[in-house]
Amino acid sequence: MSHHFILMVEDHFELAATVCEFLEAHGYVVDHARNLDAAKNFLKSQPFHLLLLDVNLPDGTGYQLCDWVRNDQGLDLPVLMLTARDTVEDKLQGFSAGADDYLIKPFDFNELVARIRALIKRASGEVSNSQIKIHDLVLDTSTQRVIRNGHSIELPPIQFKLLKTLMRQSPKVVTKQELIMELWGEEEPESDALRSHIYNLRKMIDKPFEQKLLHTVSGVGLKIAIEQSTS
Repeated sequence: MSHHFILMVEDHFELAATVCEFLEAHGYVVDHARNLDAAKNFLKSQPFHLLLLDVNLPDGTGYQLCDWVRNDQGLDLPVLMLTARDTVEDKLQGFSAGADDYLIKPFDFNELVARIRALIKRASGEVSNSQIKIHDLVLDTSTQRVIRNGHSIELPPIQFKLLKTLMRQSPKVVTKQELIMELWGEEEPESDALRSHIYNLRKMIDKPFEQKLLHTVSGVGLKIAIEQSTS
């Protein structure tokens, strides 16, 4: 059974600890942030299946974070808001910011799990299909983000496409001709263009890390795999 990852953003420590413990007992992996800055750092460094978000936070509001998630980061993970505010206006403000569901405090923990399960199930097709993971390297096709060992890596479009091709074929070796066709189609690329992009990709995803993932198979092509480099 694959684990689902949840980020809980809640400044009330005792409530957060109790909820995290309950969710983990139901098989979820939960990280906890107490304010907006901590939550943004979590969301920038790793993918989550759901955001559990309190409205009132020390350095802002859950509405602000939800808007940042949707409009600044372009993330489509489900957002479940937790709040003591139960007016129609408050709910409309949350939905307007991009929340998927709203749960009023105090709430029943079994209802919380049921709502989380329903939201993740509804989005599971998008989550599972959009993320490719090899070892500690994660590529998300829906957000165009690459993360390795918790560190976000910015790649230009052609190197992102190159990495996506290799990861989808892993651990198979992809020939240089196949890569050229994938990246440029029938157009002839500039001399050494592929070699240059491979060099820059290796510099970004491999050089800073002990475990090398990008391997050159002499005379054949490239592959992404966990093994000792022979290049």
